Amino acid sequence: MSQNRTSTDFPGTPQTSGASTSSQIGTTGSDTERTSTGNGGTAAGTATALAQEYGTKISEAASQAKDYVSDKIGVVGDKLKDLQNADLTEITENAKDYARKNPGQAILISAAAGLLVGLILRGRR
Repeated sequence: MSQNRTSTDFPGTPQTSGASTSSQIGTTGSDTERTSTGNGGTAAGTATALAQEYGTKISEAASQAKDYVSDKIGVVGDKLKDLQNADLTEITENAKDYARKNPGQAILISAAAGLLVGLILRGRR
């Protein structure tokens, strides 16, 4: 019997020669080795790039949040100045009109205000 077998010796295998099969296996094995060894360096580079990208995104988000808060603080400051200059009867009438037009929101705002006042007073004890 000969030592060199072909795929015809084994039933159910494709009709290829042993030499081409071994060259294909050899190529696949070396490709796998190159890929697995290359991933270590690439993974570290990718992780660094992702960290820098996320760091940039976080910095941008923080800057946007700072700008947003600054704008809202300015609006609140303007509203407080308006309230200081307004007459109490006018503020009361505006609140009553708002509550008549939007009763659901008025109840929610009242509940939230009551909760905050309750938390503040409870914290002082």
